[in-house]
Amino acid sequence: MKTRPVRLGRHTPRFAYRPDGSIIVDSPDPLGSFPRAITERLEHWALVAPDRVFLAERDAARNWRRVTYAEAFALVRAIGQGLLDRGLSAERPVMILSGNDINHALLGLAAMHVGIPYAPISVPYSTVATDFARLRHIFAKLTPGLVFAAAASPFARAIEAVVPRSVEIVLTSGELTDRAHTGFDDLAATRATPAVDQAHARIGAATIAKFLFTSGSTGLPKGVINTQRMLCSNQQMILESLRFMEDTPPVIVDWLPWNHTFGGNHNVGLVVYNGGSLYIDDGAPTPTGIARTVENLRDIAPTVYFNVPKGYEELVAHLRRDADFARHFFSRLELMFYAGASLAQHVWDELNTIALALTGERVVMITGLGSTETAPYALACRSDVTGSGIVGLPVPGVEMKLVPNQGKLEARVRGPNITPGYWREPGLTAAAFDEEQFYQLGDALAFVDAAAPDKGFRFDGRVSEDFKLATGTWVSVGPLRARVVAGLAPYVRDVVVAGADRDYVAVIIVPDPAACAGLDDAALRAAIHPLLADLASQAAGSSNRVMRAVLLDAPLSLDAGEVTDKGSLNQRAVLAARTTLVEALYAPAPAPSADIIAL
Repeated sequence: MKTRPVRLGRHTPRFAYRPDGSIIVDSPDPLGSFPRAITERLEHWALVAPDRVFLAERDAARNWRRVTYAEAFALVRAIGQGLLDRGLSAERPVMILSGNDINHALLGLAAMHVGIPYAPISVPYSTVATDFARLRHIFAKLTPGLVFAAAASPFARAIEAVVPRSVEIVLTSGELTDRAHTGFDDLAATRATPAVDQAHARIGAATIAKFLFTSGSTGLPKGVINTQRMLCSNQQMILESLRFMEDTPPVIVDWLPWNHTFGGNHNVGLVVYNGGSLYIDDGAPTPTGIARTVENLRDIAPTVYFNVPKGYEELVAHLRRDADFARHFFSRLELMFYAGASLAQHVWDELNTIALALTGERVVMITGLGSTETAPYALACRSDVTGSGIVGLPVPGVEMKLVPNQGKLEARVRGPNITPGYWREPGLTAAAFDEEQFYQLGDALAFVDAAAPDKGFRFDGRVSEDFKLATGTWVSVGPLRARVVAGLAPYVRDVVVAGADRDYVAVIIVPDPAACAGLDDAALRAAIHPLLADLASQAAGSSNRVMRAVLLDAPLSLDAGEVTDKGSLNQRAVLAARTTLVEALYAPAPAPSADIIAL
């Protein structure tokens, strides 16, 4: 199988084995130098490539609106002056309610350029949530001095419910009832003065660049402090892992939300750092949203493509059906990257099959490991050791400690890319670090090949999700969950694993709407039963044998914390909220009305 060449980092690990059983893993290669502030790179590209496209988005007529590096930097300075004029600071930062667009990007970059933090907030907290509890919590934690939304209408209810009238509202379009606002164009028309350069010169490594709020999978969202040191060092780590971006500035077509570290730090950051072009994808990894993603990718062939596993699942169907589209998509693609969850092997294999058939080469697919608290890049894969769940090795500058925990190796990391803590949460900050100031990821790792440790590590589940059966046998939820989802494909989008202190493992099934279209519950259960039986026949023991399953009885709730704003399941919250389903799974003789799939 011929592979398209791509220049990645060496990732040669160094291991130190301690008497207490812990293992220190790092790179012998020192991290290269990085700038003091991330917008130094924006200024650099505005000087050396002023006419290159930096940002582009679709307008109302579906034409591309493009902003060059020179235009963007001039606007960043102007907006930065407007923010300084308002006396904003870390105590009164900028809060952004709306999603990805050019004005959002310019406002965030302007804030960072003059040393004022900003916080992009998950859009569903304002538009899907009914009680605005998470938004209220975030607002109280931040105490923002300015709130931005792209349009008035979608955010009017949230603004009225949460934002005091003393706080300035900036809108790109629309009007609020009985409330004044500032137009974004008026803010951007501010005349920059030397005060902008003076404020920029005061920025240091510890200056707060932004606050990113975790998705709330373990409770109310926490404001992760992101410093300039974190962002800049992490972009240098990414560059030393994805060396091909030195050769050709990256062109990406990307939908990933900027309130998350993958989209907002990793992807926007690597475009700024390496002088690339970001085409904002207004699609989504859903059966309806994927049409816009495909439309955008038909126009712009990316050099590197980032997505979550569900996005690749939706995309592969279009690549399979349309050879011309697939040729265009793969025409200059050097690397594919997924994150957020494990990518199903059949999706991975099909991408390889399509690329080989149309171009004669497969394109390398990798992932890594990190979190909001790590900016996010911490581990990265070698091009010759890839596969679903393989997360690689620590990148230069990151030191990893593996600590024995319940038969697994719990991963902890430290380096210049690690957060100093959570905003106005000293207790949570202290609990996040161990006695050596390693940040505790909560992830378990295992060697890809214990006989060849330089091949790196694979994901081995979340330590906090694992539990014991009544027999005392540990159940490793992460790997089991991935195995069950793969085994029940295509009918299942995700599963919630139950069984703590019970006699056997059972699951609550979240069906895949597209695959299950046209099937009633009885037909779906009939289709799943033999697949579940086949999985059980292959199980090595009670810890990975699923004996019963039940279909989710009602949509997952964002307000109840069962699902995060990025679509990730909160296993504990679902189990706590669906006690009736759980009890039905463990009834001695389930009634037919319980709709249990039992082996």
